[in-house]
Amino acid sequence: MSEASTPARCRIVLIAPPPDGNDEKRLAAALSGGDVASLIIPAYEADESALQTRAELLTPLAQARGVAVVIAGEPRIAARVQADGVHVEGSKAELAEIVEKHQKRMMVGCGGAKTRDDALELGETQPDYIFFGRFGYDTKPEPHARNLSLGNWWAEMIEIPCIVLAGSAIQSVVDVAKTGVEFVALGNAVFAEGRDPAAMVAEANALLDAHAPALEGET
Repeated sequence: MSEASTPARCRIVLIAPPPDGNDEKRLAAALSGGDVASLIIPAYEADESALQTRAELLTPLAQARGVAVVIAGEPRIAARVQADGVHVEGSKAELAEIVEKHQKRMMVGCGGAKTRDDALELGETQPDYIFFGRFGYDTKPEPHARNLSLGNWWAEMIEIPCIVLAGSAIQSVVDVAKTGVEFVALGNAVFAEGRDPAAMVAEANALLDAHAPALEGET
């Protein structure tokens, strides 16, 4: 998802945590820990103005390090802050409309699929990636079994890149990578209270280097 030279194995997608007034410091620390493909900034409970303000703060910080930035939910904000993409969770029709309007200028990814049928429906719109998991729900050490199963199936069957949300334990990146997906999303595993974001990203990359299968071609 980044334009830089990348490892030929599963890569990290960071999920920005809920804001706590220390956003820049935590993100800068995480990005200093090693390879990161992209950053997704969810809205959480923020209104449009608050999300845009946060995106304006974090987007250039990540992009300066070669990390693509994706704003969840609102293409207008993504365009205003010159982000690299938008993440959509909605119906097939809503996703198709955003793909039609915006994909020539930015990447359009999607989430929200809970079944194979859901995923195939969304995939018919040709998004740039599909995400299995829910922002903020990575509270258990291991990844959700359904997300692993969907990711494994998708990676075997479909060419559109796939992101699977890991658990709250950094070691869970190995379980995700072994499904064959292109990207593993990390939220609480990196940003939970008491964690050192730089150390967590470094450890995740070391685990992926050691255990992730090689992927064919570039994602």
